This record gives sequence, C-alpha cells and structure tokens, in this order.
Amino acid sequence: MASTCIVQEQSHDATDHIMLEALPPNDRYGTDTGSNESPNMFHALEKWNHPRINVYRSLATFWSFLVMGANDAAYGALIPYLESYYHLTYTVVSLVFLSPLVGYTLAAFLNHRIHSTLGQRGVALIGPGCHLIAYVVNCVHPPYPVLVVSFIFAGFGNGLEDAAWNAWIGNMANANELLGLLHGVYGLGAVLSPLIATSMIARANMPWYYFYYVMVGCAAIELATCSACFWRATGAVFRAANAHSTEDNKKGGLRNALFTRPSARVTWLCSLFLLGYVGVEVALGGWIVTFMIRVRHGGAFASGMTATGFWLGITVGRVILGFVTPRIGEKMAIAGYILLSMACGLVLWLVPQFYASAVAVSLQGFFLGPLFPGAVVMVTKLLPRHLHVSSIGFCAAFGGSGAAILPFAVGALAQAKGVQVLQPFIIALSGAIFLAWLGLPRVSKGPRSE
Repeated sequence: MASTCIVQEQSHDATDHIMLEALPPNDRYGTDTGSNESPNMFHALEKWNHPRINVYRSLATFWSFLVMGANDAAYGALIPYLESYYHLTYTVVSLVFLSPLVGYTLAAFLNHRIHSTLGQRGVALIGPGCHLIAYVVNCVHPPYPVLVVSFIFAGFGNGLEDAAWNAWIGNMANANELLGLLHGVYGLGAVLSPLIATSMIARANMPWYYFYYVMVGCAAIELATCSACFWRATGAVFRAANAHSTEDNKKGGLRNALFTRPSARVTWLCSLFLLGYVGVEVALGGWIVTFMIRVRHGGAFASGMTATGFWLGITVGRVILGFVTPRIGEKMAIAGYILLSMACGLVLWLVPQFYASAVAVSLQGFFLGPLFPGAVVMVTKLLPRHLHVSSIGFCAAFGGSGAAILPFAVGALAQAKGVQVLQPFIIALSGAIFLAWLGLPRVSKGPRSE
C-alpha cells in the first residue's frame, strides 16, 4: 500500500517518467506476467536515493522508527515506577502493554483506507499526531485509566507507521540493507529510551512522567519531518497510481494475500512469526528491569542498564548479522539465530548471577535483532511483487499486536507466579516462532534480484 504510490508520484524526473511509460501496463506495477524482466525493471525505479525526494523520505521514516523504538522500550524502564506511583499490581500495570493492541488492530484494518483517501501524507500526519497526543497526556501524569487510553493512541500511530514504512522500504532496491538500517534505528531508539528514562528517574530523581517531555519533542520533530517529506504523496496520487489497472488492484488486495493459496501460507506464517517475535522482544525488554531487581536483586540503575544492553544487542545484531544473513540464506540463518537466542535465554534463566544475566540478555538481543527484517525480506522473496505491499503491511500490523498481548500475558503470569516466569515464557515462545519459521518454504541463497 505504501510503496506503490511513491514510484508513480515521483515521475517528476524525466528519465524515470519515460522508462515508466515505456513499459506495458502490467509491467509498470510489478504484476506477475510470467516474465522475469518486468519486476526488475519496476524495481530499478524505486531506490532510497532516486528520485532525490526519497533521500529525505527515507530519513523521515528512520526518525519515525527511532521514536517507535523509544516508545516500545520505555515501558520496561518505567514499569517499576508506575507500580509504586499508582500502587498497582503486575496484572494492572501490564495494561500499558495490552491497551496498544486496540490501536494496532485499528491500524491493521484502516491502513489501506487511509492510503486510499489520504495517501502517505495521511500516515505522515496521523501516526506522529497520535504519538504527540499520547505523550502530552502522559506528561500531565493523569489517573491510571487515562494513561492506559493514551497508549491506544501510541499503538495506533505505531501500527500505521510500522505497516506503511516497512512496506515502502521493503519494496525498494537493496531491501536487505535498508530494512536492516531501518530496524537498527528502531533498536537505537530502544537503546536510548531506557538509558534516558533510568538516568532521569534513578540518577536525577525526576518523576517518571518527565521522560515524556523528551518524547513530546521527538514526536513534534517526527510530525514536522514526515508531513513535510510526504506532503505530495496524497490520496489522489495513490488512487491515480492504482487506477491504471483494475486487474492489478484485484491481485494486490489483502484478501488474496490472506485467503488465496499459496500466498496465504506465507502471509499467515510470517504474521504469526512476527506476532511471536515482537512479543518476545517487547516482553523481554519490558520486564527485564523488574526481573533483574526482584529476582537478581540488582540496584535500580544497574538493572535499568540491562534493558539498555538488551536493546543495544538488538541494534548491533541487526547491523552486523544483516550482512551475514544473505550469505547463509534467510531460512537457515534466522532458524540458527532463534536457537542461539534460546541458549542465551537458558543462561539468563538458570544462572543466578547478576552479571551473567546481564551479558546473557544482551546476547539474546543480539541474536533476536535480525528476525523482523529477515521476515520482511522473506515475504518479498516468496510472494509475487504485486502482493508485497498488502502482505507486508498486514504482517507488520498483525505482528505489532504481539507487543501488546504477550507482555500483558507475562504480567498476568508474574502476578500469579512471580516475575521469574519471564524466561520460561520467553523460551517457550521462541520455540513456537522457530516452528512457524520452519513452516515457510525455502528460498534460494543470495540476495533478491533487483
């Protein structure tokens, strides 16, 4: 949904316009016509640095993912302080994980409609706008039920941007590298967020809600940059781009991606994989501080730094292993990363020593890092190009709901059994996504043809 409008909207460049018009209608939009040439010709027109506006748009999407990473990682650093400030149980405080599910669900259903009516401009305005609303509300430290509602807005903004920007960049040339960078920036935001929050609260003795003054500034920059860069990507541009071929619109619909074999197998397995993966990522990042304080008896600042180590591991893993994955092949590499992360999880669970646990959770993040971009690349390799946008958008939005459901489940279990249930839960969930990954078809080794 996000990427198709950009290619045609950027036909201001004369050369690109001539190349586009020279192609047959089916070849212009990447429809599978049985030829191996037309998808490559289409893909050559969409690069991160050509036309020039894509440079600024790519940077804007990177900033959006920085904010999204900071948003998701902040929960873990703030949970101990929300508990004491509002006098909450584990189950009740876990509602901050569950409430964004409403936003993610709305995003999954409204993403295509927003693109059709408002274009990428709509995503660029609504997504950052929802972030800004949520963070302003949090700054005034309202009653806890209001705080829970504010995170619905944050979840809706995340869901829209996650689907749109993954779909757009996932259809570019050199998608492996670009997605690795995009999700690496998400990891960078997730590294900085607990560090800033923990430093402000534990070292500077500020109230927890002061952290959201920082987030208000970040969301304001996000709104300004995204709206400026995507202002010309209107709904009219999207509709015009998709009006050239009724057959393409039918083929590229979400219904075919979800209910037509063999595409449905790939879409649903990748969606379930990302549901579990995002749940592992956010549950571990969200509860590790509480785990280190209550189970490993660490200090507040040192325990907060373990969350920073986890997200730093994710960031470094996405950058470094992003170059390793294409050489091994996505299917084999991701399976190996999951097994290695489970081994680190066993160390975190079974070795009752603070520093060993801190190192283990950082390594766990390192091996988990490439899973999300790897899944997006698998979709682009396994599905015909005319289904990429619909399928990637659904997978990203559906997977994002894992950030709400599974951390809440950890909180509910922790309330009943203690926070030491975190690691058995994470290992079991990692095993489930390993099985889902094995269910995907094998793809040829090496990068996708461009």
